[in-house]
Amino acid sequence: MMQTPLNLFSLFDYSQRMYPNKEIVTRTVAGSHRYSYREFGQRVRQLSAGLQQLGLKPGERVGTLAWNDYRHLEIYFGVPLIGSVLHTINLRLSTEHILYIVNHAEDRVLCVDETLLPLLEPIKDQLPSVHTIIVLGDNPDLSKSPIQPAIGYEDFLRQQTSDIIYDPNLPEDSMLGMCYTSATTGNPKGVAYSHRGIYLHSMAMGLANTSGLSENDTVMPIVPMFHANAWGLPFSSLWFGANIVLPGPAPTPKILVDLMAKEHVTVAAGVPTIWLGVARVLEAEPTQLSLRMALCGGSAAPVALIRTFENVFKVPFAHAYGMTETSPLASFSRLKSGLAALDAEERLTIRATQGLLVPGLYVRLVRNGEEMPWDGESMGELWLRGPWVADEYYKDDRTQESFQDGWLKSGDVATIDREGYIRLVDRTKDLVKSGGEWISSVDLENALMAHPSIFEASVVGVAHPKWDERPLAFVVLKEGKRATKEDILDHLSQSFAKWWVPDDVIFLEEIPKTTVGKFMKRELRDRYHDYLMSSNQVTE
Repeated sequence: MMQTPLNLFSLFDYSQRMYPNKEIVTRTVAGSHRYSYREFGQRVRQLSAGLQQLGLKPGERVGTLAWNDYRHLEIYFGVPLIGSVLHTINLRLSTEHILYIVNHAEDRVLCVDETLLPLLEPIKDQLPSVHTIIVLGDNPDLSKSPIQPAIGYEDFLRQQTSDIIYDPNLPEDSMLGMCYTSATTGNPKGVAYSHRGIYLHSMAMGLANTSGLSENDTVMPIVPMFHANAWGLPFSSLWFGANIVLPGPAPTPKILVDLMAKEHVTVAAGVPTIWLGVARVLEAEPTQLSLRMALCGGSAAPVALIRTFENVFKVPFAHAYGMTETSPLASFSRLKSGLAALDAEERLTIRATQGLLVPGLYVRLVRNGEEMPWDGESMGELWLRGPWVADEYYKDDRTQESFQDGWLKSGDVATIDREGYIRLVDRTKDLVKSGGEWISSVDLENALMAHPSIFEASVVGVAHPKWDERPLAFVVLKEGKRATKEDILDHLSQSFAKWWVPDDVIFLEEIPKTTVGKFMKRELRDRYHDYLMSSNQVTE
């Protein structure tokens, strides 16, 4: 067999030759920007040529602080195609963490959206590795850049020719990109992605058993491009010739719905909180959508949310699972043909799991050092391995905590049934450990969000004098809806044993969320750690 390297050049070159007329559309402040793959490719080559002119070398990092737009997509390709490394920076991180990851990655160039320049102001004198700032925007005011000298992106491209010749033999094991985890404690951990890993991950996104992306699709990554490669969609969508729609800066659920309708989006991807917001808009303003798939990941989606999309909005809802460390796709929930005869609720229950392992990966279920059976009941931590799974953290001593004998220890507690369906029970740190038994906050949250009056819900374990921990529920009610604590606890008692039911319900206007839209349980635990101890809620 021919030894051809699996690298990003192969994806880019194929898309340029096969689909030069397909479209990339970006929502902008002024309206929209659209151009063809051919025009995109020309600008990518100009960017690559400019970066080489700056003296950027293979292996050196280029950091991005940018929204989901066409310029960011150009950087996704223009940087790795010359052997340098794309480092997407989470713009919602704290100043302290942004400072840490830019310096830890030793970024040489920063590409920063004009609207995000203020993020650099507090750290402008603390970035010794950065030698160039490229400001993204139509006609940015470069004097506003806290770091000088600054270059305007469009001027930078106009100064370059587009006759750069890429090396088709980029080493497949060389680093293509980097993403740092959203740390809940300590500093974020860096994950490096190889060309080979991204190539194979992109191929997996096109499988019929996963998202089945093709040139018939119009794909909109709602998930930020700074987060885990936007779930691989920028790479796979371009390779397979799909039209791409990018939602631009700070889109609201209403903006997302309007954009999906206007551009006839067929596949869109986001976390459950995004889809909850979209559902609220669709309930208030029914809108005809072309979605063949609402792709959901990041955390477990409530069964009620899936039911609403499919039964009310007539939009197929697909559940997937992954991590920054898995590029991120690891499992995808598709109903096996042999299970099609089950009744509707049984099918829905299966499809609400995290699904089946994606072909090419391996999984184990481990508890106390022993591999647990796939019986749908035994809980254990998911361990994963495969060609697009990281094998270490970038220059970080914490590698040994999460990697063992060639396996990634995910930190997620799950069950796997006899059919191979993975069901997340909780993060190891989020399990409620009550009286020596485990209680799944995820199961309780899913049940809570099935209540007709509840918009969002989160459950955490808090201190208890007898049981060590007990579950405490936090809920946000839908606008115009009412429910009492007694109503909600009675709702849960119909599905769970008494000892699983939370000791109290706290009503909030909003549940705090992480930078990528997940519920911030640590903040709830810290704030309410002694709630049961200091109240009259203690149960015997």
